[in-house]
Amino acid sequence: MQILQPPGWPRPKGYSNGILARGRTIHVAGQIGWDESGDIVSDDFAVQFRQVLDNTLAVLAEAGARPEHVVRMTGYVTNRDEYLSAGRELGAIWKERMGRNYPAMAFVIVQGLIEPRAKVEIETTAVLPD
Repeated sequence: MQILQPPGWPRPKGYSNGILARGRTIHVAGQIGWDESGDIVSDDFAVQFRQVLDNTLAVLAEAGARPEHVVRMTGYVTNRDEYLSAGRELGAIWKERMGRNYPAMAFVIVQGLIEPRAKVEIETTAVLPD
């Protein structure tokens, strides 16, 4: 994979502007903070975020993929302030689960998600090299 960073652009913090990758593509449906029983693990934003990453990594593992194969994530957050105030904790969770991989990302504030207690949902694209 190649990180795409146009000359003169400021280096993004916590994500990449773009990634060039070749291989088999894995598309992971939006994951929320529920466990294998379908129960939301907590009403705490950071705890749900951790579970979202764990769920995403479990799906990727089914295809033999790991965190470093993630090239794109789109997140949907129900409360901007809650997301921003959890920033430091989210960063620590990210590093613990995803390492130093910073895919192309976007986060969008939404009015709500289908599961009423869900505070964050993330869909993911990964590429396994040929």
